[in-house]
Amino acid sequence: MKLESVQAVFPSRKLTNADLVELIHQHSQGTFKGDLNKALRRIALLLKYSGAEERYWLGDNEAPVLLMSTAVNKALEEANLSKQEIDLLIYAGIDKGFTEPSQAHFVANALGMDKVECFDILEGCMSWSRAVKVTYAIFAEGAYKHIMIVNGEFAQTRKDGPGYPANFMLRNLDQIAWTFPTYTVGEAATATILSRDPNRKWEFCISSSNDLVDLCTIPLEGYEGYCSLSDRIGRNGTGRFTSFGKELHEKGKPEAIKVFRELGEKVPPKNIKAIFPHTSSKTEWDDAAKKLGVKHLLYHIYPSYGNIATASVPAGIVLAASGGCIKRGDRVAGWVGSSGTSFAAYSFVY
Repeated sequence: MKLESVQAVFPSRKLTNADLVELIHQHSQGTFKGDLNKALRRIALLLKYSGAEERYWLGDNEAPVLLMSTAVNKALEEANLSKQEIDLLIYAGIDKGFTEPSQAHFVANALGMDKVECFDILEGCMSWSRAVKVTYAIFAEGAYKHIMIVNGEFAQTRKDGPGYPANFMLRNLDQIAWTFPTYTVGEAATATILSRDPNRKWEFCISSSNDLVDLCTIPLEGYEGYCSLSDRIGRNGTGRFTSFGKELHEKGKPEAIKVFRELGEKVPPKNIKAIFPHTSSKTEWDDAAKKLGVKHLLYHIYPSYGNIATASVPAGIVLAASGGCIKRGDRVAGWVGSSGTSFAAYSFVY
């Protein structure tokens, strides 16, 4: 399978850590019980510790579908393909406007791709990586020639969304434990085009630890009838992002290390030019990579773009290529830990 092209588009509104803390201050003044300044200082320290500096949100007159369309058109141009040559469109984002029929159908419609087959894949921040693995399996069956994967992560600026402004209305100091990851989130759209090529082998190592499923969730109305109940789910309310980020990293890190070690048995790290990690925290991924002796290979975009969820790996590839850090023919790797929990380490020749 060949990665023909990948493009990323970011919105225009830049927010620094100080901007985020000020937003929390503004929205929490009427809701917080206790010492709000202490809470704000803690959040500022946590942001700095994680390696966060900036992130981008949608600005005025920007819409998710417009940024996704731009990413798609740029990817088509890079691959020298027409819309009609795409056989299948997979939407692999957490954020979406539709659950019926699929967000992929609406992306295709907006782009005038009326005959392309469509479906969504959702697996938290693992979604793009899972979509790539599914695409690899589809190509192995000899089906299709070109498949496009699109994602758009714009949860912070959507009306009544899972993060802003609801999670910026802190009630008490304890809430930070399951709300802080909200403040790391940035926004982005990416489009990736993959083509069938039996001479280009990818290596995948994927695992799950479903006992940690309640550590990072966005529950829907009536979710209680669809799960084994846990007091961790819905702490911030139905439809809101609840994530015990510290515990998620602590308990998930051993499995993340395990899958990369398994990948290393197939692809020696010395042959890898760059590793693109999930943008959940620079510090936590550095710590995991240090244990494997591959910290020097990590290409971080978290400090400048925040946690862009499913867009982490493709956006990292785009930025590394445009910055001259990787070139065609280099072997690279993706490394993701996600809610669920799911973990993946995979490698291919760019």
